[in-house]
Amino acid sequence: MAGLFEVPGCDKCKHPAIYHQIYSGRMMCGKHLAESIEKKTSKELRKQLTIPKGQNFTILVAISGGKDSAVLLERIVGAIGKRPDVTIIGGCVDEGIEGYRPPSLECARQLCLDLGVRFETVSYPELGFKEMDEVVVRMEELSESKAPCSFCGVFRRQGINHLARRVNADVIALGHNLDDMAQTILMNLQNGDLERTLRLAPHTSSPIEGIAPRIVPLRWIPEQEIHLYALHRGLPIHHEECPHGSGALRFRHREMIAWMEADVPGTRHGLLRMADDVKALHSKAGANRPPSPKNCPICGEICSGTICKGCEMKKLLFD
Repeated sequence: MAGLFEVPGCDKCKHPAIYHQIYSGRMMCGKHLAESIEKKTSKELRKQLTIPKGQNFTILVAISGGKDSAVLLERIVGAIGKRPDVTIIGGCVDEGIEGYRPPSLECARQLCLDLGVRFETVSYPELGFKEMDEVVVRMEELSESKAPCSFCGVFRRQGINHLARRVNADVIALGHNLDDMAQTILMNLQNGDLERTLRLAPHTSSPIEGIAPRIVPLRWIPEQEIHLYALHRGLPIHHEECPHGSGALRFRHREMIAWMEADVPGTRHGLLRMADDVKALHSKAGANRPPSPKNCPICGEICSGTICKGCEMKKLLFD
């Protein structure tokens, strides 16, 4: 009977395994899971990031206090943090969500302190937006059908762009994991939105004038593996979900991707490979030239419409 309770061994070192990587069939201990993640992240950094020789290069790492951005910052510092020509800065946007943002902001600040990285933050009021708690109250008053994440995502993107301009960043690193990427691709497929799929990061091969290109070094790593890595490394992370996020469409796609992956392991990788292939075909056809940027006449942000989404949403709620 004792054999029923034996912990499987790591397939590399035979130490007790902490993770079964179902899509590959591997059993992994903490050390070899960490090595796998470090190898994948370094490979993506080499692929996505070109640092010019003889020039100072600044990377803004968008951090939130959560596991994904914590692992992202730790890995970038581990991979290229010792280079004298590279400056790494952690940037956090304070959305103004009581009980959620203050502790996560503190985790982000502590992580930067631990890693010896400069920390920058900006709040929604500094950007000209209302705090999200006030936005949610106003949405309820207006019976607004959109989820709060629709507004917060737009405001937060402008916050990241603001921080990038503040520190004169050459590139912005985002902590999107494999699950995030698969969810986004599925949402785009559901909406028939090819344009959004073509605009998925990384952007270093097709930058848009006026915006620091995004890189996504964690895009091939599943969310669960990132969480285990953060715990294995003892990184300071905030575990709570945003209290305003429960109605977001992404949460339903999150459940759908999890179900599809459980049924057919490798589904997430397949969706991302498909998106990469579509982008490559589009580029090969010579149609990958990004549109000329326009500036919002109200706030000056880059936009594709008459005014930027941020100003459009402010007018909707508060004008």
